[in-house]
Amino acid sequence: MRIVIYGAGAVGGYLGGILAAAGRDVTLVARGAQHDAMAGRGLILEGPKSGRPEPIRVKVCRPGEEKPPYDLVFVGLKSHQIAENARHLAGLMAKDGAIVFAQNGINWWYFEKLDSPFKGASLPSLDPEGTIKRTFPIDAVLGGVINKPAEIVEPGRIRLVDQPTDRLVLGELDDRVSPRLKEIAAVIEAAGWPVLATDKVRQFKWRKQLSNAVLNPFGAVTQSSGRQIGEFEPARRAARAMMEEVVAVAASVGEKIETTVDEMLDGLTKRLEIPSSTLQDVRTGRALELDALTYGVIDIGRLTKVPTPYLEVVAALAGTLNRRIVEDGVAFPPTAVKK
Repeated sequence: MRIVIYGAGAVGGYLGGILAAAGRDVTLVARGAQHDAMAGRGLILEGPKSGRPEPIRVKVCRPGEEKPPYDLVFVGLKSHQIAENARHLAGLMAKDGAIVFAQNGINWWYFEKLDSPFKGASLPSLDPEGTIKRTFPIDAVLGGVINKPAEIVEPGRIRLVDQPTDRLVLGELDDRVSPRLKEIAAVIEAAGWPVLATDKVRQFKWRKQLSNAVLNPFGAVTQSSGRQIGEFEPARRAARAMMEEVVAVAASVGEKIETTVDEMLDGLTKRLEIPSSTLQDVRTGRALELDALTYGVIDIGRLTKVPTPYLEVVAALAGTLNRRIVEDGVAFPPTAVKK
């Protein structure tokens, strides 16, 4: 199996690193300093369990330098980066290859191959011009959910937070547990990342959405971790209202989230202090992944007539912050104040 990880950032780099260490034919695609560090020194993984004592030598290239075709394309880009790279990504696949979209949030493929009154519906925030849907053969697509906190602490060095919940969930869009799904899951799990090959990938999406749709934009605006939000009672009340909207939207498309709002909120105070991917983007001046994380839920709510006023307010605030980052070219790193 020839594999390419397109977008070898924190999670993509981790996956590519463990596959390379396991002897798999894997190519990592990265840009700038991340590419240069991995090409020169190798990839460093830090973590109590997932860490490796020595740098991992990886096959790395820049976008456009790949050598297709690949049997498996793992897309490590953020959701808002997919449309502009769609044609290139599709060109990397072998004729019978598979492509995994495991981005956080609601994904462009959500209503594809789904037995639902909304089958085939498009979500304006995720694929406004239909570019993605037109580009990828839908039978090649696998969905996924990533549970693996990771952070790039410097180019080529990834810090991992090892938790009991760490795993990669993979699923076919029509909910079959197919032979190729089992094969891909076995390859990744053998490299060291637990994988669940599921017939309910959308259900797992919603469980993570209960956190992502709320805590990522909330934390970005307030420079807070999920734990800090959970420990401040006014913020906890606001998060509760937003989470209840997520639960209602999920129910409107036939999905019951397999945890309660109270369980999610109680769990916040037990989380390790690691900034969300969205807060990391705020601090480094990268465009925020709001479309899939929050606007996608709002889109589904509008489709199914479920109001989402709290989500819309926080999304508007985070969206305004994103405009400043993108249009003004600024970052908002924390600065210590002398007392």
